[in-house]
Amino acid sequence: MKIVLVRHTTTGITPGICYGQTDVPLADTFPTEAAASCAAIPRYSYDAVYCSPLTRCRKLAEYCGYPTPRLDDRIKELNFGDWEMKYYKRIDDPLIIEWFNSFVDSPMPGGESFKIMFKRVASFFDELKAMNLKNVLVFAHGGVLACAQVYAGKMNFRQAFEHLTPYGGLIEIEI
Repeated sequence: MKIVLVRHTTTGITPGICYGQTDVPLADTFPTEAAASCAAIPRYSYDAVYCSPLTRCRKLAEYCGYPTPRLDDRIKELNFGDWEMKYYKRIDDPLIIEWFNSFVDSPMPGGESFKIMFKRVASFFDELKAMNLKNVLVFAHGGVLACAQVYAGKMNFRQAFEHLTPYGGLIEIEI
């Protein structure tokens, strides 16, 4: 099965803020970025279209001609827990150093580690595999696209955030 995953466009919040599962606005550049994203999507006949329920993904799906994708909570971004909507540099929790050094295994207070997120995203892909679909389109987040590449064997956990797909970019995996 081919899965095309599209990352949402640039958000309209100040850089350096943790905003994983918070529903944040999009930047004013949305129309230009969305047009480029839409043009880059391969024109397969998609058996199913899925989307994170967060607005930044749903707006892109709608712009690209998919106004009613199947929404799935498992393809939301990393849950930053107690750190949501805080500046990284202003987080005074001593656990932040541990998290930066071992984000793969260390969850944030009230949030997730990358491996916890990976398990929920992997359950989404496992379900897709069981459906025997040929082509699937997914509108999601950078962390989800990183999980997809780990799931497909394109990279390991540590490499996942070293090669984040840019805003509005896409990847294609085969599972």
